[in-house]
Amino acid sequence: MHLTSSILWAAVVLLLLSMAEMRRAGRGKGLKGVRNGLARDRWRGNRRHGRSGAARLLPPNCTESLQSRDVFLDCQERGLISIPSSRSWSKEPKHLLLARNRIRILRDGAFAGFEGLKSLDLQQNQISVVEEEAFRGLWRLKTLLLQHNKLAMVSEEALIPMPNLQYLRLYDNPWNCGCTLESLVQTLQVPSNRHLANHARCLEPLRLKGKKLKQVDTEFLCQDSDQGPQDDQTDPSEPGKPSGIQGKPDATVSCHAYLYPEPRLDCSRRDLTEVPSGIPDYIVHMDLSHNSIRQLRARDFHEARSLRTLNLKDNDLEHMEKGSLSGLLHLQEMDLSDNNLHFVQHGVLEDLYFLSLLKLGGNPWVCNYSIHYMVYWLRLHPGVRMSGLQCRSPVQHMGERVEKYVDSYYRTCPKEAQRSQEEHEELGDTDPELWESLLEVQGTLEENPEPSHLRGPQKYQIIRLS
Repeated sequence: MHLTSSILWAAVVLLLLSMAEMRRAGRGKGLKGVRNGLARDRWRGNRRHGRSGAARLLPPNCTESLQSRDVFLDCQERGLISIPSSRSWSKEPKHLLLARNRIRILRDGAFAGFEGLKSLDLQQNQISVVEEEAFRGLWRLKTLLLQHNKLAMVSEEALIPMPNLQYLRLYDNPWNCGCTLESLVQTLQVPSNRHLANHARCLEPLRLKGKKLKQVDTEFLCQDSDQGPQDDQTDPSEPGKPSGIQGKPDATVSCHAYLYPEPRLDCSRRDLTEVPSGIPDYIVHMDLSHNSIRQLRARDFHEARSLRTLNLKDNDLEHMEKGSLSGLLHLQEMDLSDNNLHFVQHGVLEDLYFLSLLKLGGNPWVCNYSIHYMVYWLRLHPGVRMSGLQCRSPVQHMGERVEKYVDSYYRTCPKEAQRSQEEHEELGDTDPELWESLLEVQGTLEENPEPSHLRGPQKYQIIRLS
């Protein structure tokens, strides 16, 4: 009995203590305050465990995708003015795409929570300031794209948190090559950093305008700063300044390059009149559509050794020189539709060993002897899926497939020779030597159905002795 009473008293004491604790927790708040406190504790618990859970939702401005087992966060063209919070993602991102937004400043610690990033695309924003600790924690980062912004100066210290950085794009920024840029230029010129900022050029001072950061003599940087504003009055004809003669446009300035998910160069709708120079050799896809390119010149693509797709749709293309596509040994798809091509010159397609898709529609193909090379090449490459090769002129062949025209061409030519033989038999007085020459022409046509300019040199030559 005594034992039972002790247990009951202990239970009462514990109950009173519990009520006292609850009263203390809700003091001044009432029952509503206690509920809010419990709800806050649950929310904090969710935040602690949310990184690996599925409770996190993506913000409406961005999309998440999985490619090659890596998580891509696509926040391009969303009107963002700052870096989104890392707590918004359901999985740890490896690639963050923030191109074409309105970001102006990268603050210290801007990428906290993104420590697993391999690539960061910030091109085509309005970034003018990068604080020294902006990239803190990004020690795994290998690719950083900052081209097409408003950067005039970046400290070398900004690169220190990224020891594994392999590719850095800084071109098309208004770099002020003064004393404040000396440490960055020295870092970029280290031989082991050969892929960092290869195409970035000075905008100021005037004496160094157009000079690559990789090639600037660092001794002149601080000298220019010491000389003050008088340096900007230097004679424009001084060596080292860009000349008044304009060469081919630079692909790194005229076009937009994207490295993920695959290296791509977007040169569409840039008012180009010729293929730009300086195409990076790692580019896999290139879009030159909707420009005003009239001619492809020899070696236009000799630097683009990795190209697999080439889009030349909707230009004013009239002529392709022999050798204009040389070096494109890995090209798989090419779009030449909606241009002004009448034929393709002999030898233009010879390097396209792995081409599998060729679009030719919307061109005014002329069905005469010049078009034969195209058909001959396609027959030698039966694996190529071709579309749009139809005669536009002359009138009697309009709308006819070019292959059909070429077949009919070779069917009718020998008949002309046979008809001449019948006329000879009827007349009976044709010169024998002239008739023998006619038979030789007929035999040549039958033995060599391909165009004469495609036939290789004969090993033996037959000479008739009279």
